[in-house]
Amino acid sequence: MSKYVVTGGAGFIGSALVRGLLREGASQVVVIDNLLSGHERNLEEVRGAAVELHQADIRNYDEIAPLIRHADVVFHEAAIPSVPRSIKDPVPSHDVNINGTFNVLRAASEGQVRRLVYAASSSAYGDTLVLPKVETMTPKPKSPYALQKLTGEYYAQVFSGCFNLETVSLRYFNVFGPRQDPASMYSGVLSLFIKHILARTSPTMHGDGEQSRDFTYVEDVVTLNLKAARAPNVSGNVYNGGNGGRITLNQAWSLLQEFEGVTIPALYGPPREGDVHDSQADTEKAKAELGHEPRFTFEEGLRLTLEWYRTNG
Repeated sequence: MSKYVVTGGAGFIGSALVRGLLREGASQVVVIDNLLSGHERNLEEVRGAAVELHQADIRNYDEIAPLIRHADVVFHEAAIPSVPRSIKDPVPSHDVNINGTFNVLRAASEGQVRRLVYAASSSAYGDTLVLPKVETMTPKPKSPYALQKLTGEYYAQVFSGCFNLETVSLRYFNVFGPRQDPASMYSGVLSLFIKHILARTSPTMHGDGEQSRDFTYVEDVVTLNLKAARAPNVSGNVYNGGNGGRITLNQAWSLLQEFEGVTIPALYGPPREGDVHDSQADTEKAKAELGHEPRFTFEEGLRLTLEWYRTNG
């Protein structure tokens, strides 16, 4: 019987990954989450014999090591995933994103785990004039968060080379979808947009709204993780986890207005420190080596996400 561990498994992406594992027939999924940003409600309908939720913190090695031991695959999703928060309050994000990641890697190595799939970040690229962003580009992180996630990649590669732990790092590009929490000021922009469109209020964009993102529907990210967990001969590698397209914030807001049949002008404020202006993934390496090709267009994912929030409040 294969054992899977998902750190941050009560969060937005982590809980989607738990569901993906169950759809594939997983009989034991161990969720590690301190529930500071994750929520038990994200797992409420899948909790049962196959899913164990442990309220534990990746900063505490002794707490997490027994839970990780002898897993077949660890999906490391736990993080404080916010550029502005890492600038405003850098110590906690450093502690979780670097020290916590080291603890997870160490526990996986010493616990004889076969492979660890790490949630890296496209923020590692920084601002580049060349688009789309390719894995061979030199990273230029602009924020503590970007540097922390890049450090996690480097640690994963070192553990792959020195400690006999297979690792794969996936650089996520602006993941969105159901269960992304719009209640926090650090939430993903699309969850905040949806909150405003359903309330019929104006969102505030940082800058002129012409910054662009490769928005990637969460189910495509789940599929990419599952493929990274089983692909042969990829240990130590880094892959873009994007959709391959590019949408401006103004275009995204216009599309939501079109879906709802309303006209609500956006508000604009100063640019946000540490943000990159444009982001787009080159997905060829993931296609060639992991056999992955995104299924959902941005419009399809946005419609599904909007409907989920409308139904679930």
